[in-house]
Amino acid sequence: MAQDRKVRVAVDAMGGDYAPEEIVKGAVLAGQKGDVEIVLVGQVDTMEEELAKHDSSGLPIRLAEATEVIREGEPPASAVRRKPNSSIVVATKLVKSGEADAIISAGPSGAVAVSAVQHLGMIEGMERPAIGGGFGSFAPGILLMDLGANVDCKPYQLVAFAVAGSVYARKLLGVPNPTVGLLSTGAEKGKGNELVREGYHLLEDSGVNFIGNIEGSDILTGKANVIVLDGFVGNVLLKFYESIGDYALGWMRHKLKKYPLLGWIGKLLFDKALPITKLSYEGEEEGSGILWGVNGIVRVAHGACRASHIAHGIAGAKKAVEADIIGALKPELERFKKEGKL
Repeated sequence: MAQDRKVRVAVDAMGGDYAPEEIVKGAVLAGQKGDVEIVLVGQVDTMEEELAKHDSSGLPIRLAEATEVIREGEPPASAVRRKPNSSIVVATKLVKSGEADAIISAGPSGAVAVSAVQHLGMIEGMERPAIGGGFGSFAPGILLMDLGANVDCKPYQLVAFAVAGSVYARKLLGVPNPTVGLLSTGAEKGKGNELVREGYHLLEDSGVNFIGNIEGSDILTGKANVIVLDGFVGNVLLKFYESIGDYALGWMRHKLKKYPLLGWIGKLLFDKALPITKLSYEGEEEGSGILWGVNGIVRVAHGACRASHIAHGIAGAKKAVEADIIGALKPELERFKKEGKL
């Protein structure tokens, strides 16, 4: 990337539960920092109406037309094929053509992944993309691969996830020599299902800094910086984690109903000092939600994103571009492939 210009992030303005209102607002918040150029992709009339609600004049935001929208529930592969002018596809093509350096979308994650694979292609050595993410300040220096891109994995693909996760930890989390653990039902070698047992042997001989199996109780302890797991388990785990904040806040309010003063203090505590409902979004500027393995920087945002989450996601995409994560991952995968480990 040229050093004499701003990073350019294509933002799918039509994807997400609160699109386009919250997406456009998030782009405005990010644009106000002045350190990134934003390309809002979607139906121009709609985006202009939303921009008019904000003081967006002079901000580094431009619009790109996309006449179609891929909705949640549509089969990803056929939706991408049937809707070549959808906001997801058009935004992806901007990265392919070099008109943008990264894309972020809160639209259907399957469609984002299919569009990325189809139009950007895969990096050699990584057969399938994987979504990486962590827990922010709640558990710094910890990330999981894969969080939902692959519900059925082959054992050798877990090695590719470990390689990508190690690059992620070094480049975006600042961990010099990240440890890799395999999520299983027990710490002992031989525990877990067939995928985990076979994956263990491959990881053990791979050359990554593998420390063996870790259990669910080890995830937040820092025992491993990179936790490898298949996307089915990863997605269930992620959604459970994301739900904890709201349920904890509701539980606290219910318990404190009899004590109004304590309830007010508790609300202040959880809103300001311990904003538990925001924990699942805290890692977004550290690259949470990046689709690793595709030949371009693609951010998969939460469908329930609000404006502040989109702004953080744009900042995370910018950070990933500046860290040149694609340039760092390619030689690592090439080395492991030459050694016959992938």
